[in-house]
Amino acid sequence: MMMGFLRTVIPAAMILAAAACGQSDLSKLEDGSAEAPVGAAAPSDQKIKIVGSSTVAPFSRTIAERFGATTSFDTPIVESTGTGGGFKAFCAGVGPAQPSIANASRPIKDSERNLCIAAGVNNITEIPLGYDGIVVANAKEGPLFDITKRELYLALAKDIPDGQGGFKPNPYKMWNEVGATLPAKPILVLGPPPTSGTRDAFVELGMELGALEVPELAALKQTDEEAFKARAHTVRTDDAWVDFGENDSAIVQSLVKSPDALGVLGFSFLEQNGDRVKGGLLGGVEPTFENITSGQYGLARVMYFYVKDQNIPLVPGLADFVVESVSDGAAGVDGYMIEKGLIPLHEAELGKAQEVAATLKAGATATP
Repeated sequence: MMMGFLRTVIPAAMILAAAACGQSDLSKLEDGSAEAPVGAAAPSDQKIKIVGSSTVAPFSRTIAERFGATTSFDTPIVESTGTGGGFKAFCAGVGPAQPSIANASRPIKDSERNLCIAAGVNNITEIPLGYDGIVVANAKEGPLFDITKRELYLALAKDIPDGQGGFKPNPYKMWNEVGATLPAKPILVLGPPPTSGTRDAFVELGMELGALEVPELAALKQTDEEAFKARAHTVRTDDAWVDFGENDSAIVQSLVKSPDALGVLGFSFLEQNGDRVKGGLLGGVEPTFENITSGQYGLARVMYFYVKDQNIPLVPGLADFVVESVSDGAAGVDGYMIEKGLIPLHEAELGKAQEVAATLKAGATATP
């Protein structure tokens, strides 16, 4: 289980109070792309803008809807762009016309942090939201899969060891060629694209650890870490793996139509579509709420959201939204996001997240 993940990046002191604004009509939401006139904010600039992970987006939308309905602030705008695309938009600059929050299903990369700094986005706070599992799922009527990380690597890596000290293009076409206990079905996996945090986590937690169980790859890691990661992380580009965009719901729909295909998606989407798809076992462990929480399931990760601290005094309600996102009522063990498939942080970790959120709120309302 990933723990100790709460970090505050270059914390900023907030000196202005966030001004409340009236409830908005959702039918009139704008994209906020136009710059506001000097000295005034366009209507779209009064709204909190959130971009990023398609896995985290359903949780953000749930919080946003409640926030807009129960406070005097506008309902935040949530866009599902994928983690990588979200950071690109988030790091474009400071101001109410820019996204104030980036959802992420993996930690921010150094290259993304540098992109932010180059655009003047110097004050960012990382806050964990909860846990998620990455599930290898298929249609209810499809075959049962009990797969290991080693088999995931051998089935999906672009190149695998040739047995003579080198590598060869992946020759496997059928699952039972990879593992004798796997179904005699063609290898076909519908997965997220390279810009997705789910894809990043899948190759790091699944394929990379599976590659370490292959002697040639374990030896390569000892001599050349970068070459090892390139081999372990590069997914095959033939018809065995299909990039399916940033929409896990679309993957679910396609799995129903193609019972022999597998899909890589977040646990919350499995929970919400349990009548149509089922999760495969990973090394004999079922992807369940309890197994992910306990750490037994080996494809678990933390979901985050990143706050642009410099926008807190500029965007009404931003600090309040951050506080609500990690409140007991939203993200706690009895919070309303549990029904959406969120696996809550452990009590101590949620407490730390709440402390960070409260600090941002206190800074936003501090007297200059």
